[in-house]
Amino acid sequence: MEHLNSRISIRLKDLRKEHGLSQLEASKRLKIDRSTIAKYETGAASPSVYLLVDLARMYRVSTDYILGLSDQSIA
Repeated sequence: MEHLNSRISIRLKDLRKEHGLSQLEASKRLKIDRSTIAKYETGAASPSVYLLVDLARMYRVSTDYILGLSDQSIA
């Protein structure tokens, strides 16, 4: 599970930066605390399935891409 968390955290941080968002801006769009975004990006926590879908929609990528199951960002 730790390896999966690290893949997710790297992808989420990279996607946020690619979209030019701060953690605070991303958290406001998702209606969650900024500290939650930080936990996802450090691998201290993983997003729920529902939030994973919201993240994929926000960043316009597939959930498989966020999970590190695919290197192709668009499904």
